Amino acid sequence: MKKLFAKHNNWFFKVGLILTVCMVGIVIIGQFWTPYDPNAMDAAAKAQAPSLRHILGTDYFGRDIFSRILEGAGATLLIAFFVVLFGAGLGTLIGALTGYFGGVIDEVLMRICDALTAFPSVLLALIVLAILGPGRLNVIGVLALVFIPSFARIVRAEFSRIKKLNYVSLAKLQGVGNFRIMLKHILPNTLPVLLPAISIGFNNAVLAEASMSFLGVGVSASEVSLGRMLSDSQNYILRGMPWYAVFVGLTIALLILGFSLLGEGLQQED
Repeated sequence: MKKLFAKHNNWFFKVGLILTVCMVGIVIIGQFWTPYDPNAMDAAAKAQAPSLRHILGTDYFGRDIFSRILEGAGATLLIAFFVVLFGAGLGTLIGALTGYFGGVIDEVLMRICDALTAFPSVLLALIVLAILGPGRLNVIGVLALVFIPSFARIVRAEFSRIKKLNYVSLAKLQGVGNFRIMLKHILPNTLPVLLPAISIGFNNAVLAEASMSFLGVGVSASEVSLGRMLSDSQNYILRGMPWYAVFVGLTIALLILGFSLLGEGLQQED
């Protein structure tokens, strides 16, 4: 792992890592402390512009926008985390099995992945969510499902390549079991391509969740997420309160930028 990160000592990686750590750190702190209760209404403070008391202003219910952004960003990142966890986990498992064993396993599992990629992923997610209804668990399940094929193909290609190398053949001659070879000898050497894919996966998951919630098929109306807040902020723009949409949109943009730069940096070598 040290060698892996030492090779990627470039500005994309540095800036992406700093931005991502800062954004995620602020969001994590916001899950334990916020200046105000994100859901507390204050009629005397409604529709206020950014000030020392409310640094990002308030909405028409008097709720502190900064506190709500922290809560919404936490929900979005939590969804993105589980989407990547399940999508990358199952995709890696499928890619490892198909790439190493090939044959019938490869044909069956990769045909299933081909079926999933036959439709645009966002369109497929929209259709399924429209049927199942909004909610965090539904969003996580649907997005994880459409993320599986991309990870499976990446890992399959690496396993197919690495299993032909001499050190793997030597391990087989020494009587090392297949699954031990896969876990100890091949999987660690897929990290240089798997880690950038995971970083980009986080980026895509944040954007996908925000898009779903913005369209009203993501999290439920009673839950807070960045996409849901961005959708609600449209009404405030027309009423002369652009700061709501600006700050929510900027938060989404910074999260996506951080993960994008991190993924770009991981793909580049000095």
